[in-house]
Amino acid sequence: MRPTIKDLAEAAGVSVSTVNRVINNPGVVRRSTQEAVLRAAEEIGFYGLVSIRRALETKREVRKIGILLQQENRVFYRDLGVAIRRAAEQYEIAKIDLVLEFMNDLSPDYVASRLRAVGKVCESVALVAAEHPLVSDAIDDLLEMGVAVSGLIAPLTARGSVGYVGLDNWKVGRTAAWAFNKMCSRPGKIGILVGNHRYRNQDMNESGLRSYFREYNHAFTLLEPRSTYESAAVAREMTEQLLGEHPDMRGLFISGGGITGAIAALRDMDLADGFVSVGYELMEPTRRALIDGTLTLVIAHPMTAFARATIDGLAKAHGSDGTIAVQNTSLGFEIYTSENI
Repeated sequence: MRPTIKDLAEAAGVSVSTVNRVINNPGVVRRSTQEAVLRAAEEIGFYGLVSIRRALETKREVRKIGILLQQENRVFYRDLGVAIRRAAEQYEIAKIDLVLEFMNDLSPDYVASRLRAVGKVCESVALVAAEHPLVSDAIDDLLEMGVAVSGLIAPLTARGSVGYVGLDNWKVGRTAAWAFNKMCSRPGKIGILVGNHRYRNQDMNESGLRSYFREYNHAFTLLEPRSTYESAAVAREMTEQLLGEHPDMRGLFISGGGITGAIAALRDMDLADGFVSVGYELMEPTRRALIDGTLTLVIAHPMTAFARATIDGLAKAHGSDGTIAVQNTSLGFEIYTSENI
């Protein structure tokens, strides 16, 4: 028998009259209640699901949000941009008017200037950026204007409350350390590549890595990290330097940008038997590197879930009473080897 409105009300935990208002006059119903009824309708297969979606579509609020990503020529950010646009188009609770930019210039003054510019035309903004006083000052300016701000991938700080969508980076580092501890044929030196220590996620990755080895295995030596400045060419150079200076190195943790350069260097080097390499993000270059054995393991953001959480958090950052309630979302990360891609 088809689920009735009464069944839908029970599944959503609301009254029958509330369900009727969601269908016939959703503008008078709180957004959280609309969401609950829509989810329940989807779960029970309510016959009027199309009507509910159409009603909410007609009465949806418009949310103008801005997102600043890094260079579009980097595969990860290009893929993330596609996922974010798709998530914005599919978002059902509000209509998303999306402003998405790729920043080729990653200097703090340029990032701060773009953040201010986008914040003038959007009610919520998220960005990927390194921690810097100029960026923090720009965030504070937006917060004073009533614009909600969230850090993506790398947490950001300011005097006011800043949201975050990304991974638990301390756990990322400890998971990488676990991989080296379990997969290396014997303990030895582990090289570390970071993009820039001002990216707080990368700094926490390293902290987690060192924390694990302090706790479980003192026989490993963690070398001082080398900065790639998010450049593939620099990452290649740093990888070659590390292996040239430490030919007995047992593994490499590529924690920051420029991974394609590190992969190219690893392919060209004569590595020790059982060498273990742990990289970041699943994309075509890292996928190929897993297949041919250049990378041993990849830790990655769940791209679709990440994009959806970003749009959802920005859309909900402004309450119906005008207050700002930024969200902090820590996502579970994905782990890939050659056997599960």
